[in-house]
Amino acid sequence: MAVREVVVWPDPRLRQETQVVDQVDDRVRALYRDLCDTMYAENGLGIAAIQIGDPTKMFLVEPKLAGRDENDLPVAFINPEVLWASEETQLSDEGCLSFPDIYVEVERPMRARMRAMDLDGNIFEIEGEGLLARCLLHELDHLTGKLLVDFVGPLKRQMIKRKLQKAAARAADG
Repeated sequence: MAVREVVVWPDPRLRQETQVVDQVDDRVRALYRDLCDTMYAENGLGIAAIQIGDPTKMFLVEPKLAGRDENDLPVAFINPEVLWASEETQLSDEGCLSFPDIYVEVERPMRARMRAMDLDGNIFEIEGEGLLARCLLHELDHLTGKLLVDFVGPLKRQMIKRKLQKAAARAADG
């Protein structure tokens, strides 16, 4: 459908409350296509609807990462919820399309199980380990208004804000 502009922090739309999907209709399917196009254009592993300014409770994950064939379409997670997360954790750098060229060290569970609805309205569960668990939990954070800057202290938050503001100014001059 269309590559949409990714909302970059500190845009307040990233903190909007997301809305539950009651049924998968043409609007949700069109949003899915836009998310696919945008995620691939930005070379992302995942993307949440809120990152393109749409408060629908949905995110996508790249198919190969989700254990599917690399030629499959990205996996849609509609109304996702965490069923379980391991006590064992991993500490690793995370990037985010809403924080271009910013990486933050985040501690997350090593494994997680999630339940969601797919594009056909069917409920499914997926269990991920390592990078998949990290991606699932990162994208779910977007749907609850939690962002990478929430994992850092105030000084680093200000540094990130200045870096993104400078990048936006360069792009505007550009």
